[in-house]
Amino acid sequence: MEQVDIRSLTLEQLKDEIARMGEKPFRAAQLYGWMHVKLVESYEEMTNLPAAFRERLYREYPLTVLKAVREQTSQIDGTKKFLFALPDGNLVESVWMKYKHGNSVCISSQVGCRMGCKFCASTLDGLERNLLPSEMLEQIYRIQKLTGERVSNVVVMGSGEPLDNYENLLVFLHMLTDEHGLHISQRNVTVSTCGIVPKMYELAKEKLQITLALSLHATTDEKRRALMPIANRYRIAELMEACGHYFKETGRRITFEYSLVGGVNDTPEDAGELAGLAGPLGSHVNLIPVNPIKERNFTQSDRRAIDRFKNNLEKNKINVTIRREMGRDIDGACGQLRRRHMEKDRRGEREE
Repeated sequence: MEQVDIRSLTLEQLKDEIARMGEKPFRAAQLYGWMHVKLVESYEEMTNLPAAFRERLYREYPLTVLKAVREQTSQIDGTKKFLFALPDGNLVESVWMKYKHGNSVCISSQVGCRMGCKFCASTLDGLERNLLPSEMLEQIYRIQKLTGERVSNVVVMGSGEPLDNYENLLVFLHMLTDEHGLHISQRNVTVSTCGIVPKMYELAKEKLQITLALSLHATTDEKRRALMPIANRYRIAELMEACGHYFKETGRRITFEYSLVGGVNDTPEDAGELAGLAGPLGSHVNLIPVNPIKERNFTQSDRRAIDRFKNNLEKNKINVTIRREMGRDIDGACGQLRRRHMEKDRRGEREE
């Protein structure tokens, strides 16, 4: 019989599981609190549960816990990047960033990615598997325990395409924002997508108050196809319709993520076209100086081009920010640390 991932169960599901086990109903709330509030790493720490119950849990319900394999701290801004080992030995990355408004964590939703975006290291080795809700939550839990500081903002923008792991993502979002867990406000949660249109419509039906960020990165279908294979499936016009529908259903405006690649998508014409897309939707634009990876030949736009692009958007009354470049000295971009660690392991295997 397949084992239940107990840390991926919502409180209601856990109540059902506890009833099936023949245990007293109040044990569900106790167990849930240990896992999702006190963030324990073992059943032995759950001191108000009977020893026999803990022993049964240990035998029948492996407790998903991530182990920190590596931690890097930026000497520039204090950003921390973590490489976590999953129970099956796969690796994922997470980033902890300290802001004036609180601590933000960027987590991964998949091991690898199959979207194939040309400027991202996450996709170079393809998709290994989806993460379970517990494995997404655990990235936040371990970081909160390791730093000793509360996380107030969560961004699902690390390795993987969240909407390609849709069902697990939904469970994760509900558990993360549940009052019985960390109870992070939905408005403090951002989910990034490269634009899987049908899933954007499905997510709109949930009427969550999260921020949906669209990785746009180009203003014409031709340019977007050159950067993002997903653009071969969904045209920009379809994306804009989906964005408009999402706003109408949720009241939450879409954020456009736009990575500036030198000489590719950073011209004044690009800025004008982007303003034409963002303006009707009232969308915020987040400009991202692309983080170069050695496997690709893309370069970051120079500072003059970035400032000019931002100014052109502002002249068109577009709300725009330039993302702070955090963790540049610690493989801050998605997938870089995991890939470097894996390459080192491969070299070690060859040397043996």
